[in-house]
Amino acid sequence: MRIVKMIRPSYAEKFHCIGPACEDDCCTGWRVTVDKAAYERYQGLTESPLRPLFESKIALVPEGTKGQSIEAFAIIQMTPQGPCSFLSAERLCRIQIEHGSEALCNTCAIFPRTPRQIDGLPEGALSLSCPEAARLILLDPDLGKPPSDCKQFYWDDKAKPAASLRSYFWHIREFTIGLIRNRNYPLWQRIFLLGTFSRRLDALAHGELHRDFPAFLLDFSAAIAAGSLRASMDTIPADHNLQLDILISLINLRVGKAGIAPRLHKILHAFGQGIGHLPGASPQSQIERYIHAYQNYAAPFFQKYPHFLENFLINEVHRTLFPFDNNLFVLGTTPEPARAFARLATHFALMKGLLIGVAGFHKEEFTPEIAIEAVQSAYRHFEHNAEFLDLSHQLLVTRKMDNAHGLTMLLRN
Repeated sequence: MRIVKMIRPSYAEKFHCIGPACEDDCCTGWRVTVDKAAYERYQGLTESPLRPLFESKIALVPEGTKGQSIEAFAIIQMTPQGPCSFLSAERLCRIQIEHGSEALCNTCAIFPRTPRQIDGLPEGALSLSCPEAARLILLDPDLGKPPSDCKQFYWDDKAKPAASLRSYFWHIREFTIGLIRNRNYPLWQRIFLLGTFSRRLDALAHGELHRDFPAFLLDFSAAIAAGSLRASMDTIPADHNLQLDILISLINLRVGKAGIAPRLHKILHAFGQGIGHLPGASPQSQIERYIHAYQNYAAPFFQKYPHFLENFLINEVHRTLFPFDNNLFVLGTTPEPARAFARLATHFALMKGLLIGVAGFHKEEFTPEIAIEAVQSAYRHFEHNAEFLDLSHQLLVTRKMDNAHGLTMLLRN
C-alpha cells in the first residue's frame, strides 16, 4: 500500500485584484464573452445609466455559430482604441461601479482564476496574463510544495490495474509536480524526463505499451531516484542555432498580428537588442549574443531564483490539467500526453528564450520585476491566442521537431 497525495493548487485563493494600481489591465484587447444569465441580467436593468451601452456594446453570438454556448452567449465590443466599452477613465469597470461585483459576467468575475472541481474537490490555478497573479506564482519559493493538510489516499499498487489513465490522475499529477521540483537534476533534464514519461503514457493510453500503469510508474520513479538515466541525458548536445531559430519563428507567428500591446513591444524590443537581432546582423553573431546572454545574465538569475521557471511549469500543469487537458472531463476520450507535453515544452522554451534575450539587454540590472513583466506580457499575447496555439504546433510538425530529439533541442542551453 502506498500513499498518493491529491495535490491541488490553493494559491488562487490568495489572489486579490489591485485595480487601478495594476500596471496592466484585463479590459483591453480581449474577446470578452458574456454568459446567458449575465446578458439577461443586463437586459433587465432598464433604469441603469449604462443602459445605452448594454444595448449598443453587447452583441449576441448568432445561434449555431461555432463557440456559441450558454457561457459564450454574447460578446462585449471593444472600443476602436482597444479597451472595453465599460472601462472608466479611472481604469475601473463601470458595471461593477454601478451594480456591484455580483453583476459581472462570469468571464470578468473569474479572471485570472481557473476554478474547477476534480473528483468533487475544488481547485484553481491562475493565468499569468495578470501581473499580480504572475507575481504571486513566479516569486513564491514554496509554490509547488504540498501543504501539510494535503488530502491523500492509499493505493494498492498490486491490485488489478484500472482500465483507463483517468483513474490515475492524482498519481500522475503527484509524480509530475515532484519531478519538476526535483533539483537533483538540472531543469532541462527534469523536463526531458517528463517528456519521456508523457510519451510512454501516450503509448499506454493507445494500447501500444504492453504494461500496466502501476508497474510503469514504479519502475520509472525508481530509475529517476537511482539516476540511471542521467548518463544518457548528459550526452545530449545543446543546439543553440536550432533553438534560436525556432524561438524567433515562434515569436514571428504572433508579431505583426493585430492587438500587440505596448508592453509586449517593449519586451520584444529588449529581446531583440539583447541577442543582437538587428538589421544586417549575421545569424552567427546572434547565436553568440544569445549564448553570452544566457551564460552571463540569465543563468545566474535562474540559479538565484530556481523556483521562477519551476513555478511557471507547475502552474501550467495545474491550469491545463496536464497531461489530460479538458479531456479529463469528457467521458470516452483518449488523452494525448505526448501532444500535451509538446505544448508545455514549446511554451516553456518560448518564455525561457524571451527571458534570455531580455536578460542580455538589461545585463546586471535584470531583476525579478523585469522577468515578471516579460512573462506576463508574452503570456497574455501568446497563451490566449488560439491561432498561435495551433500554428506553434504546426511549426513543430513542419520542422519535424514534435519528437523527443526536437523538443530537447528547445530545452537545453
